[in-house]
Amino acid sequence: MPTNQFQRMVFAFLTVLVTVHGYVFYSLYVVNGSLLMQITGADSVIHALNAQGGVYMFGRMMPIWAIVLIEFIFAYVLECMIGSPYSFKLACKNFELGKTHPVIFESAIICATVGIMCPAMSFLAAWFYYPYYSGFNIFTLLANWLKLVCFNFPFAFFSQLFFIQPLIRTIFKFLFRKQLATAK
Repeated sequence: MPTNQFQRMVFAFLTVLVTVHGYVFYSLYVVNGSLLMQITGADSVIHALNAQGGVYMFGRMMPIWAIVLIEFIFAYVLECMIGSPYSFKLACKNFELGKTHPVIFESAIICATVGIMCPAMSFLAAWFYYPYYSGFNIFTLLANWLKLVCFNFPFAFFSQLFFIQPLIRTIFKFLFRKQLATAK
């Protein structure tokens, strides 16, 4: 898909933009929503978040927009420096670029990206959302990391494979239709 560094950066930007919003929504509403409502007595997740003063991150309450911004920055850097390059290399180890059907090759890249990014971002999230009020324990950090990987991996795999990447590829093809046409 992307043929030069600028296109790769735009592709990564679009992917991370959609993905971070999806994961913040998934984490707050699907995984923790009922607990947040139970703790605060609110009738909706957004009211529960407002009642508790935001989301617990870095040992204090922060607004949702700050959570999204912080996760976006870390995810974008991680995607550009590790996720994209290594997922392409992993896909090339198992499939030949010119001889493999493009859908299979792209699916291999998506699966490799999820395999790299999900544990990496879950590890960062385990640090971000660590319960600092009870002191630090490496076993608590590792348990939180494993828990986050178990929650996030199925969502990451299916959402990336069937929703996010097809959407991003469609948007990307629209944005760069002239450059992609001349490249063929």
